[in-house]
Amino acid sequence: MHKIVARNKQVHIVEEAIPKCKDNYILVKTMHSAISPGTELFMLESSKEEAFTMGYSAMGVVQAYGDGITDVQQGDLVACYGAPYVHHAEYLLVPRTLFTKVPANIDPKEAALAGLGAIAIHALRIANLQFGETVVVVGLGVLGQMVAKIANAAAYNVIVLDLSEERASMLKEPTIQSFSLTAEMEKEIDKATNGHGADAVLLCAGGKRSSLTHESLNWIRNKGKVVIVGDLEPNFPRNLMFSKEAELLISRAGGPGRYDEVYESLAIDYPYEFIRWTEGRNIAEYIRLISEKRINVKPFVTDEINFFDAPVEYEKLKDKQSITLTKIINYKV
Repeated sequence: MHKIVARNKQVHIVEEAIPKCKDNYILVKTMHSAISPGTELFMLESSKEEAFTMGYSAMGVVQAYGDGITDVQQGDLVACYGAPYVHHAEYLLVPRTLFTKVPANIDPKEAALAGLGAIAIHALRIANLQFGETVVVVGLGVLGQMVAKIANAAAYNVIVLDLSEERASMLKEPTIQSFSLTAEMEKEIDKATNGHGADAVLLCAGGKRSSLTHESLNWIRNKGKVVIVGDLEPNFPRNLMFSKEAELLISRAGGPGRYDEVYESLAIDYPYEFIRWTEGRNIAEYIRLISEKRINVKPFVTDEINFFDAPVEYEKLKDKQSITLTKIINYKV
């Protein structure tokens, strides 16, 4: 099989053996995977001599399953998430805790975004908002837009900001207030909250903009929350934190279970009654949202590329030749 790797800041397609199925795992023949530009371009620029497998969100067809798998059969469609099990490769060996079945009414390309959906859902869970509260989402890449759409579906009052007017205008939701100018966004926060400030700010921007974490404290109410979702270096001044008794949080990937060898590698799920929302359950929740048309992610899947064209497409993303939020890799040859 072929897979995409990064080495010495270059993208390569390499060949290796198809993995063998084993207990509590499924073997998936990939149909589509989604490029996450923020994360993957950072990993690409950080890559050295040792090859690093790219990607973490995909969907495909179950080819085989091991003992312990009871919820899917050969030929079923599944969405899956989480490196190193899920990446840009023709076949994936995925533990039972990191996939969910995809119903027939879903566009397979939309299911390939399940990893990004799980990350967005977990970020909102970390914010722990209640019905009707005001959330500000800053940074409208694919993750920020996914967060905003899911927050809107949950009936929060959603205000979004991206300094790129083009990005800000992409989010066409009648009940989301979108801005490219900070001053205008601040006026909307005051108006929407009667001057109290937002209940939470979710920082989905990247680029190590530490000033953004400082500014965000001005936008929240007393005892409000700031959640770091993107690749930002924190810089929170004590005086403003103290005066507002602000709650500072960081969201780690797709939810409880991430980076836990017992949950992922050994495929041992957490008890439902103690850990209600694991990363696997967040994947399933994303699939429910698109199946029931609670959110519209069709704008994210318009740019489809062939698997073997991926190295060229990564170069376009690096050189900012594309304004596309993400690219969907097609494995049909």
